[in-house]
Amino acid sequence: MPSPRVKRTATSFSTNNNGRIEFMSLLTNRTSASETPTVRHRASDSPVHRKDSFSSSTSSQQQQLPEEDCMKLNPSFFGIALRSLLAVDLWLSKKLGVCAREGSSWGSARPMMKLIEISGHGIPWIAGTIYYLYTSDSYAVREVILNLLFALLLDIILVGVVKGIVKRRRPTQNRMDMFATFSVDKYSFPSGHATRAAMVSRFVLNHLVLAVPVRLLVILWAVVVCLSRVMLGRHNVTDVLFGYFMGHMQYSIVEYFWLSPNALPSLFKM
Repeated sequence: MPSPRVKRTATSFSTNNNGRIEFMSLLTNRTSASETPTVRHRASDSPVHRKDSFSSSTSSQQQQLPEEDCMKLNPSFFGIALRSLLAVDLWLSKKLGVCAREGSSWGSARPMMKLIEISGHGIPWIAGTIYYLYTSDSYAVREVILNLLFALLLDIILVGVVKGIVKRRRPTQNRMDMFATFSVDKYSFPSGHATRAAMVSRFVLNHLVLAVPVRLLVILWAVVVCLSRVMLGRHNVTDVLFGYFMGHMQYSIVEYFWLSPNALPSLFKM
């Protein structure tokens, strides 16, 4: 018969052994259950995981960019050339604006340039044309002056329409002290003085009999008016070049729609 002490010890050992096994299993389960979310949380907060998630989201956003945004990121050769041309235009216009202010390098010549500006303004030309239209006694002269008036009015309309569509601001060095300006004159493209100078000079050279020195003066006047627009800082170089080309095209329109005395008989009977 075994001694009660030994039996008690065995029972105690068995109980302790079972309890230890159960305790270790619970401890293992709890440890595994508590470590799993910790590991997951650390993995989600790790810099590598964040970098991978950021790169994947960035790549997905780049794949979903619209086509026009891709074109902005990868501009075409035409876009680069246009921007380069505009940059050169602004730089050259600022360099040539030597009369833009009184303190400019040629600021003393500013009053003379403003007189040239008035000589190419539309109001003096229209007023003088209307005056000679009603005071002239020659039937042929009235016909020529009538078409010159038509050309001047066409110039104002077309230049105003193009300026309203393009809406290009005047150069930063410009000072708005021009003679008799309108709301559309706050825009720069194209130069109305350049269109008028080119059109009027071509009209006069083709429809008036002038001596050679006078013809040279007419050509010189048109060139000086165009140059004065850049020197005064009123326009950029491209505004004047396009305006000069546009003036020649306007003259072609006037020649195509030439007004004869028979078209307005009541006006010629005055």
